[in-house]
Amino acid sequence: MNVLWLQSGGCGGCTMSLLCADTPNLMATLADGGIELLWHPSLSEASGAEVIALLEACEAGRQRLDVLCVEGALLRGPKGTGRFHMLAGTGRPMIDWVQSLASRAHHTVAVGTCAAFGGVTAAAFNPTDACGLQYDGDATGGLLGADYRSGSGLPVINVAGCPTHPGWVLDTLLALVMDEVSAHSLDAIGRPRFYADHLVHHGCSRNEFYEFKASAEKPSDLGCLMEHMGCKGTQAHADCNMRPWNGQGSCTNGGYACISCTEPGFEEPGHPFSQTPKVGGIPIGLPTDMPKAWFVALAALSKSATPRRVRANATADHTVVTPAIRRTGRK
Repeated sequence: MNVLWLQSGGCGGCTMSLLCADTPNLMATLADGGIELLWHPSLSEASGAEVIALLEACEAGRQRLDVLCVEGALLRGPKGTGRFHMLAGTGRPMIDWVQSLASRAHHTVAVGTCAAFGGVTAAAFNPTDACGLQYDGDATGGLLGADYRSGSGLPVINVAGCPTHPGWVLDTLLALVMDEVSAHSLDAIGRPRFYADHLVHHGCSRNEFYEFKASAEKPSDLGCLMEHMGCKGTQAHADCNMRPWNGQGSCTNGGYACISCTEPGFEEPGHPFSQTPKVGGIPIGLPTDMPKAWFVALAALSKSATPRRVRANATADHTVVTPAIRRTGRK
């Protein structure tokens, strides 16, 4: 399977994350999966005229293009010309190349939230008129338009994340190799369901504190980060705490709230990332599928039943009270 990787308006963080792939490493995984990386701007040796010739061959159909991967938002400005981002040596805007190559690709993959929805690059007043491949925020109609379908008949596959987990990218590419990606494999906004059907909350090491609504009050605390510290793990679609980053890490494991970076619009929450907005003392952002009345009732009951150990440890930076030692034999 031939993969062409282009980078547009972004920080390159998704490529840096991809390099953290291990067991086996990135290049070994691609080779074992039968994936040939035709070109990547950071990982390939080819440059200049050689790359231009490759792009022209893909565009003309002389070089088979199985997967077009785009990292970074697409810069449409100024005034729709795309001239804020010209592909060096070609005299053509990157958006022109992407539109042309996407019409040839059997699959088109947006790598990262910027390429999927616009992301950080499209935040605030968006002077570059940045957007995603098929979405502009949470609305269809990015660069390629709502009706775009690749040669496979699929819309853009949005491997969202800021940055993406290397496993999300590699699992998506390997699934494409095995022809196991269908419309049913993608959620309502085009994300692969193998990770988007989970919540960051699943597998979080702070779940006991969440269950008893024993909350952290400052960044170093061990407690749940939802009530006061801005955590959106109960709303964010990803398996970060089930598939640790670099073998062991995640935002919440590292003591920082989940900012919901796999979701469109995460970059502009309307409040500081580290604070939880509330109305009448109740967090605005509740778990995705829980009615407010149920949450309030459950929270009140949970707090009244919080063990002393959990309450004490929630606002400490280390375990203050250890679990009791009791005989577990059957009576």
